[in-house]
Amino acid sequence: MSASELPGDWSRWRTEVDLDDYDERWARMAAAGQNPHGEADLVASYRPAAVLDGGCGTGRVAIELARRGVAVVGVDPDPDMIAAARAKAPSLRWLRLGLQELDRGLGPTERFDLVVLAGNVVPYVAAADRAAAIARCAGRLVPGGRLLAGFQLQDGWPTLADYDRWCAEAG
Repeated sequence: MSASELPGDWSRWRTEVDLDDYDERWARMAAAGQNPHGEADLVASYRPAAVLDGGCGTGRVAIELARRGVAVVGVDPDPDMIAAARAKAPSLRWLRLGLQELDRGLGPTERFDLVVLAGNVVPYVAAADRAAAIARCAGRLVPGGRLLAGFQLQDGWPTLADYDRWCAEAG
């Protein structure tokens, strides 16, 4: 997926956000004694050995999980986000593709204990691709694996009923 194919909500957000400032936000939180790793804490509480960080952005969650000993693959369709993640952690595996394209970037038998979609990943997938993205993520789970997603509820974005339906359809 090219950056020009990213949904309008994502494109608007990216024009408003400088990636250096975005990353600095998390450093400021840590410097103020706050925890910038809440998502990684939640993921780690499930004790996964392998995680797919879908919509990994600049790599904050994936890098923290790797620091904790979790095997992690980061996926994001935004070229600038993936470039930033690679620059911070070149030893990790970063794939530039949309979640609906996971089969193109992962080996046929590659599976994960947990797929995390943190930070409005689902609404930032193009509307026509959302069901396929959830299906591809679910299809990459080991038996008993978990798909963990978090996103805001707002007008024009997926509802919980939409998300639940996509998950049910994905099995």
